[in-house]
Amino acid sequence: MTIAGSDSGGGAGIQADLKTMEAHAVFGTSAVTAVTAQNTRGVRSSHVLPIGEIEAQIEALFSDFEIGAAKTGMLATVDVIECVAGALSGREVPTVVDPVMVAATGDRLLEPEAELAYEALLAETALVTPNTDEAEVLTGIEPTDEESAVEAGEALVEMGADAALVKGGHMPTDDVLDVLVTESGIETYRHARIETDATHGSGCTLSAAVAARLATGESLSESVSGALAFMERAVRYSVDVGAGPGPVHHLVALRDRAERATTAESVSWLVERFLDLGPSALEPGGVREVVGATPYAEGVSDTAGATLARDGSGTGANAVRYGHASHTAEQLLLAREGAPTVQFAATVARDERVDERLESLEGTVVDLAESNRAPREAFDTASIALTVFDRSESGEPTATLLAPDAATLLERVEVVLEKGG
Repeated sequence: MTIAGSDSGGGAGIQADLKTMEAHAVFGTSAVTAVTAQNTRGVRSSHVLPIGEIEAQIEALFSDFEIGAAKTGMLATVDVIECVAGALSGREVPTVVDPVMVAATGDRLLEPEAELAYEALLAETALVTPNTDEAEVLTGIEPTDEESAVEAGEALVEMGADAALVKGGHMPTDDVLDVLVTESGIETYRHARIETDATHGSGCTLSAAVAARLATGESLSESVSGALAFMERAVRYSVDVGAGPGPVHHLVALRDRAERATTAESVSWLVERFLDLGPSALEPGGVREVVGATPYAEGVSDTAGATLARDGSGTGANAVRYGHASHTAEQLLLAREGAPTVQFAATVARDERVDERLESLEGTVVDLAESNRAPREAFDTASIALTVFDRSESGEPTATLLAPDAATLLERVEVVLEKGG
């Protein structure tokens, strides 16, 4: 159950919560506390619902549904916070409190006098998830590094919360540091910053993901770790809508899973086309591996691949499967850090003739001869025709051809093998 405000723009609030819950395969219910008129550029107005209507919604849900977990978002006023705290009091339901105070656009979503009312709600809380600004308001401690984030988290636990996750998105650190403080210890989660302004709804999404995971029976530590990974992917593949910074992609994992079969079919089609080129396609200079990444791939497990080979009985390829052909997959994933629309790759063995024909391909050549990794800045979407030189695990000189779609990759391989029409 989410108890939060409505975002007419669909990127935050109950809309984000319900999308996130659906993405985690749990059924979401909602009690609306306020209605906002907002879009990606800001909040134009908001209207808090009567307390009786909020109470009626919460009671209706508890009287009929088996609520596995609850989360709160925009509560806006002292009366609403006290109402929600009272409605949750004594319930054997883990509750995640996202103390929403200011929208990502800078618009205030909480009355100043309501900030002090949160203490009663924290007493009913399994986890509170403030960002650095919210943690400072609630505790008087400004989290600027791991040590001060721990201090703020400990203060929130002393105020009554079972645990506190101090989010590090606004913390002035090189990496993002999210600090989980419980009575039994401290866990710090680190990940690289994603350069984007499209983070609308990120706080709502993270707290909803934790609640959804708690509802399925995961431990708090498992729920937080899984929710942070979900959040990182949702931010990396944010949705480009509206004139302002867009929202995170709540359904990115579902969309990605839906593309797995299509991606594998495209790789199978490429394998068949490469084998149609004849035995010479597997001689020196021929194709060794072919891989396709799902649109929102995060790792090798999200890439479908096959290895091609020639033996005494002729030419062939093993079955296309996910997590296979990891050498080519790693090169493809490296390129996607700078050019995320690159989706397919084929590794060919190099010789002098292949090197000459590679030069005829338009686009940037990234040479990995001296290193197994190039900076992401070496790749960009403007130079989508990329050739990556390196050595395969066997030590054979290879080049990895990259393309945004299977048909384009086939064309590039045909050029390299001199098989085009």
